[in-house]
Amino acid sequence: MTGHDNSNGSTEKSSSGMDDLPTFNAENMQNNMKVILYSRTFMAIIGGVIAGILGLTSLTGFIFYFLVMAITSVALTAKAKFSIHSYFDSWNRVLLDGFFGGLMSFVLFWTFAYDIVHIF
Repeated sequence: MTGHDNSNGSTEKSSSGMDDLPTFNAENMQNNMKVILYSRTFMAIIGGVIAGILGLTSLTGFIFYFLVMAITSVALTAKAKFSIHSYFDSWNRVLLDGFFGGLMSFVLFWTFAYDIVHIF
Protein backbone atom coordinates (compact mmCIF):
# COMPACT_ATOMS: atom_id res chain seq x y z
CA MET A 1 0.00 0.00 0.00
CA THR A 2 1.19 3.47 -0.70
CA GLY A 3 0.90 6.40 1.65
CA HIS A 4 0.10 10.02 1.06
CA ASP A 5 2.36 12.23 -1.03
CA ASN A 6 5.01 14.23 0.79
CA SER A 7 6.74 15.69 -2.27
CA ASN A 8 5.16 19.14 -1.94
CA GLY A 9 5.06 19.14 1.84
CA SER A 10 2.83 17.02 3.95
CA THR A 11 0.41 19.75 4.98
CA GLU A 12 -1.28 22.81 3.60
CA LYS A 13 -2.29 25.79 5.69
CA SER A 14 -5.51 27.60 5.05
CA SER A 15 -5.60 31.37 4.84
CA SER A 16 -7.41 31.65 8.17
CA GLY A 17 -4.71 29.72 10.06
CA MET A 18 -6.87 26.64 10.66
CA ASP A 19 -5.47 23.19 11.42
CA ASP A 20 -3.10 21.49 9.00
CA LEU A 21 -4.78 19.33 6.36
CA PRO A 22 -3.04 16.22 5.01
CA THR A 23 -2.67 15.96 1.25
CA PHE A 24 -3.28 12.72 -0.61
CA ASN A 25 -1.92 11.60 -3.92
CA ALA A 26 -4.87 10.53 -6.09
CA GLU A 27 -2.89 7.78 -7.83
CA ASN A 28 -1.80 6.26 -4.52
CA MET A 29 -5.38 6.40 -3.19
CA GLN A 30 -6.68 4.71 -6.35
CA ASN A 31 -4.02 1.99 -6.07
CA ASN A 32 -4.97 1.39 -2.42
CA MET A 33 -8.64 1.03 -3.36
CA LYS A 34 -7.69 -1.53 -6.05
CA VAL A 35 -5.78 -3.50 -3.43
CA ILE A 36 -8.87 -3.56 -1.19
CA LEU A 37 -11.16 -4.60 -4.06
CA TYR A 38 -8.84 -7.39 -5.21
CA SER A 39 -8.28 -8.63 -1.66
CA ARG A 40 -11.99 -8.75 -0.89
CA THR A 41 -12.83 -10.47 -4.18
CA PHE A 42 -10.09 -13.06 -3.70
CA MET A 43 -11.14 -13.76 -0.10
CA ALA A 44 -14.80 -14.01 -1.16
CA ILE A 45 -13.90 -16.65 -3.76
CA ILE A 46 -11.72 -18.62 -1.34
CA GLY A 47 -14.35 -18.29 1.39
CA GLY A 48 -17.08 -19.49 -0.99
CA VAL A 49 -15.09 -22.57 -1.94
CA ILE A 50 -14.38 -23.36 1.72
CA ALA A 51 -18.04 -22.86 2.67
CA GLY A 52 -19.10 -25.17 -0.16
CA ILE A 53 -16.60 -27.87 0.78
CA LEU A 54 -17.62 -27.67 4.45
CA GLY A 55 -21.26 -28.09 3.40
CA LEU A 56 -22.52 -24.88 4.98
CA THR A 57 -26.10 -24.05 4.05
CA SER A 58 -28.49 -21.13 4.45
CA LEU A 59 -27.72 -18.70 7.27
CA THR A 60 -24.51 -20.39 8.40
CA GLY A 61 -22.98 -19.77 4.97
CA PHE A 62 -23.77 -16.07 5.10
CA ILE A 63 -22.45 -15.82 8.65
CA PHE A 64 -19.26 -17.44 7.38
CA TYR A 65 -19.07 -14.76 4.66
CA PHE A 66 -19.38 -11.96 7.22
CA LEU A 67 -16.68 -13.63 9.31
CA VAL A 68 -14.35 -13.90 6.31
CA MET A 69 -14.93 -10.22 5.44
CA ALA A 70 -14.30 -9.17 9.05
CA ILE A 71 -11.01 -11.07 9.05
CA THR A 72 -10.12 -9.46 5.73
CA SER A 73 -10.83 -5.99 7.15
CA VAL A 74 -8.62 -6.67 10.16
CA ALA A 75 -5.86 -8.00 7.90
CA LEU A 76 -6.01 -4.92 5.66
CA THR A 77 -5.91 -2.67 8.71
CA ALA A 78 -2.90 -4.59 10.05
CA LYS A 79 -1.23 -4.29 6.63
CA ALA A 80 -1.65 -0.51 6.95
CA LYS A 81 -0.05 -0.78 10.43
CA PHE A 82 -3.31 0.46 11.99
CA SER A 83 -2.63 3.92 10.53
CA ILE A 84 -5.63 4.12 8.21
CA HIS A 85 -5.54 7.87 7.67
CA SER A 86 -2.06 7.63 6.15
CA TYR A 87 -3.41 5.48 3.30
CA PHE A 88 -7.15 6.23 3.05
CA ASP A 89 -9.41 9.19 3.66
CA SER A 90 -11.78 7.33 6.03
CA TRP A 91 -12.30 4.08 7.93
CA ASN A 92 -15.28 3.24 5.71
CA ARG A 93 -12.91 2.61 2.80
CA VAL A 94 -11.25 -0.29 4.59
CA LEU A 95 -14.28 -1.67 6.40
CA LEU A 96 -17.06 -1.46 3.81
CA ASP A 97 -15.77 -0.96 0.25
CA GLY A 98 -16.22 -4.10 -1.81
CA PHE A 99 -18.21 -5.79 0.95
CA PHE A 100 -21.40 -6.45 -1.03
CA GLY A 101 -19.61 -6.79 -4.37
CA GLY A 102 -17.76 -9.79 -2.99
CA LEU A 103 -21.04 -11.34 -1.85
CA MET A 104 -22.00 -12.32 -5.40
CA SER A 105 -18.64 -14.02 -5.98
CA PHE A 106 -18.98 -15.77 -2.63
CA VAL A 107 -22.43 -17.16 -3.44
CA LEU A 108 -21.31 -18.27 -6.92
CA PHE A 109 -18.32 -20.25 -5.67
CA TRP A 110 -20.18 -21.44 -2.55
CA THR A 111 -22.91 -23.08 -4.61
CA PHE A 112 -20.45 -24.37 -7.21
CA ALA A 113 -18.22 -26.06 -4.61
CA TYR A 114 -21.23 -27.38 -2.69
CA ASP A 115 -22.69 -28.92 -5.84
CA ILE A 116 -19.41 -30.56 -6.84
CA VAL A 117 -18.65 -32.00 -3.40
CA HIS A 118 -22.05 -32.86 -1.95
CA ILE A 119 -24.39 -33.43 -4.90
CA PHE A 120 -22.24 -35.06 -7.56
